[in-house]
Amino acid sequence: MKLTPEQRAQFERDGYLFFPGHFSPEETKTLTDAVPALYGKREAFNVREKGSDAVRTNFAAHLISEPFARLARHPRMVGPVMDLFEEAVYMHQFKINGKMAFEGQVWQWHQDYGTWLNDDLMPTERAMNVAIFLDDVTEHNGPLMFIPGSHRKGVVDARHDLTTTSYPLWTVDNELIGQLVERAGGKEGGIVSPKGPAGSMILFHSCLVHASGSNLSPFNRVAVYLSLCAVSNHIRRHKRPEFIAHRNFAPIEMLPDDCLLKPYPVDVPWKNGLPDSALQTSLDVIEPVEA
Repeated sequence: MKLTPEQRAQFERDGYLFFPGHFSPEETKTLTDAVPALYGKREAFNVREKGSDAVRTNFAAHLISEPFARLARHPRMVGPVMDLFEEAVYMHQFKINGKMAFEGQVWQWHQDYGTWLNDDLMPTERAMNVAIFLDDVTEHNGPLMFIPGSHRKGVVDARHDLTTTSYPLWTVDNELIGQLVERAGGKEGGIVSPKGPAGSMILFHSCLVHASGSNLSPFNRVAVYLSLCAVSNHIRRHKRPEFIAHRNFAPIEMLPDDCLLKPYPVDVPWKNGLPDSALQTSLDVIEPVEA
């Protein structure tokens, strides 16, 4: 999948691209059907909401579940990022965020690259997020909010919020958010929320400032997030467990476009449980690996 010159220009300007209905209902159902088994596991890779048993985020499903292992190699997701970077990419992070009905809590304003820089020592912002809706996303069930063009600001000041939710984030303070929103258009487009049917896809820059509100509706808002990083830009520290920040920097080898509809063989090394090595961490700085 190649991006058009118009899409490239839009991405450069806004920091994101939205593809409504990018995956068919049949393809999406393959993924949705696999979520309950993942969320039901009592493992460290399932982070639950503060004060609730609802899963906030599931990590590393592509190493546990065959449908998500195939998604991690899907050309409609990986191809556009390789096209933008003009380089092979590896999987830095794989999440299934479960903003569940009535219980899904906020994700504070943040840049993903801020966390990857501060925690993982990722050298530059040559990394990208790709999100797929597994549920219809509306104004009611906690959609993502983007500040268009905020990626052009580069890395902004942030503080490590360890208390607001069950998952720590490097968050941006309210004053700077107000300035970024005003610069992006204020009430006239300073915040946007892509909404659409299950199967829709968003590609967004790692420095794009974003957030989402709580889900007070009776409708789930589950979404998959692939964080793809240029191989030459791999992380330099293993401060976080491997199921959160991956350590296999091998380039992703894409499967055929119908890989969510046919059982192509894939490796799922953690299907029988999380290895002890995935929990080990270190503050040592590692040497660059040859691309």
